[in-house]
Amino acid sequence: MANADAAELEAWLRLTLTPGLGPAALRALLKEYGLPQAVLGASRSALARYLRPEVVEALHSAALAGPVERTLAWLREPGRHLLTLADRDYPRLLLEISDPPPVLYCRGRTELLARPTLAIVGSRNASAQGRRDAERFAHAFSAAGVTVVSGLAQGIDAAAHRGALAAEGSTVAVLGTGADLVYPPANAALAEAIGGRGLLVSEFPLGTPALAHNFPRRNRLISGLALGCVVVEAAIASGSLITARLAAEQGREVFALPGSIHSPLAKGCHALIKSGAKLVECAEDVFAELPRLGAGARARSVPRAAPAPPAQEDALLAHMGFEPVDVDSLCARSGLGAERIAAALLRLELDGRVAALPGGLYQRLS
Repeated sequence: MANADAAELEAWLRLTLTPGLGPAALRALLKEYGLPQAVLGASRSALARYLRPEVVEALHSAALAGPVERTLAWLREPGRHLLTLADRDYPRLLLEISDPPPVLYCRGRTELLARPTLAIVGSRNASAQGRRDAERFAHAFSAAGVTVVSGLAQGIDAAAHRGALAAEGSTVAVLGTGADLVYPPANAALAEAIGGRGLLVSEFPLGTPALAHNFPRRNRLISGLALGCVVVEAAIASGSLITARLAAEQGREVFALPGSIHSPLAKGCHALIKSGAKLVECAEDVFAELPRLGAGARARSVPRAAPAPPAQEDALLAHMGFEPVDVDSLCARSGLGAERIAAALLRLELDGRVAALPGGLYQRLS
């Protein structure tokens, strides 16, 4: 790195790590003075027009040297980057939102930010069918060369990341913590895989823990990075509906998967559809609404036909429908004994076509 580049990077870090200097005030300073080095060169009296006295003092404090050096050391590791508003690699779509972050801490393949991107979000407490749907949609998008962005949460987010990692488009995880941390810890292995084959992104300084008020801010970046947002399972009070609302405010397309009228996890998606979100049943429905993704994505998204299931198990699936059902109900519907039903359900579960639910219930997955 050239000396001028290193000095500019250090100036960006000093500004963004100054306590009390928020993104809006920082953008105002950059608009007035240009690059961060010019801001740091301004007099205290000039800066006082934009900042509180204690923030002006903090900006010039020696206490910033430690956090700046620790961040520079992190950035020297392979695959780690800091994208600033002045970088040509800064995501173009984020520049369209009302409050783009001044810097992005990145771990992995930053070139993914330049590709067409779709967001997939949904419930942390997802059903087996919801996780399967998220994974299949993400795989179809990724196989078509589209990057899938989500938030690394349990449930739908994690399933979307896994599905996307299995194909060429890969995935971007937007974090609600510093880029050096993983939340939730249960997704540590997934985060490691994304850091190697995809991209981890955060606007928060290194070491920022999982604070509740940071996750709604994170959500605006998930929607802001994408051309459209697909919601898979969401309760009425779900944070995924915040992401969907932000997507609509940012001028992005919003899509929702319908579900059972009896499922609480479908209520949020149904509310979105009632308010104008597009109902989708397959990846092709999304591609048809977003010509900016290109015809190539649509052409490559057509899945191969799956092999036909055995006739007996196919008949049992027909009796199940798509609602959770118990063995007694299946016996009554099919006329088969409980032992034969249990054996067929076990085969279907091992094949990944049926999921066992709490309370002795089973649900069809495909």
